[in-house]
Amino acid sequence: MDYILKTNPDGSVVTVADVQHVLLEMLKDIDALCQKHQIPYFLSGGSALGAVRHQGFIPWDDDADIAMMRSDYRRLQSVLHELGEGYIAHCFDTYPEYNVTIPGMKIRKVGTYLKETNSLLENKCKDSDGVFVDVFIYDHVNKNPLLDLPLRLINVLLMPVIVFIENLKINPLPLKKLYVFNAILYGRLNKNSDHIGFDLTWTYKNPFNPFIFKKSDIYPVQYVPFEDTTLPIANKPHEYLCVAIAPTYMTPPPVAKRLPKHIVDIRL
Repeated sequence: MDYILKTNPDGSVVTVADVQHVLLEMLKDIDALCQKHQIPYFLSGGSALGAVRHQGFIPWDDDADIAMMRSDYRRLQSVLHELGEGYIAHCFDTYPEYNVTIPGMKIRKVGTYLKETNSLLENKCKDSDGVFVDVFIYDHVNKNPLLDLPLRLINVLLMPVIVFIENLKINPLPLKKLYVFNAILYGRLNKNSDHIGFDLTWTYKNPFNPFIFKKSDIYPVQYVPFEDTTLPIANKPHEYLCVAIAPTYMTPPPVAKRLPKHIVDIRL
């Protein structure tokens, strides 16, 4: 089935498969860079589900997500220039206007254009609106709610304030720095924990039921078939997907819900 994202004036169409072709080439380039520098990472969320259930993209999925530990993320930042002029990486460390409430980094393909569905979280970095791969930061977390919740709830409360102010066309830089500082501090406080999860800049989840994984369920990562290549997923994909998606992850949604959901406009 062709999932059409856009019909051009000349009658040609852009489909989810077209976007996935671009995303796959981007993932291959990112993977080659990470393998060259021995930077472990893994497919996250729907991309991981696609690898397990479809041996590639979920047919109607129009984005790609990867994740890595903060220390590996820092190493990736230091070598991203090796991807060449065909890529731009947006993150708060290098773009003060970057929205800190979304994934830690977006690696974008130069020469393409993508407008996301959620207008409240629109791209503030105006040098590129290209198709992107989301890079999520993972860090050590605490399973004890009494030790987990204080800093987590601070960021949960800061998130809508930051988004609101940004949509007034004001960059709330002090609040964004505090938001990121809280996330880094939380990881440092729990550096000896054997559990990991999204760092505290990702607040789009019930704070009383956050994503928490045993580190041994994710690392060491394993490479599995993905489309015409192999890409890394969690060491124990069943355990990971039961938390990240649902215990019923192998059952596709009803046909009526098999729809792309991230893209409003696209040019490849």
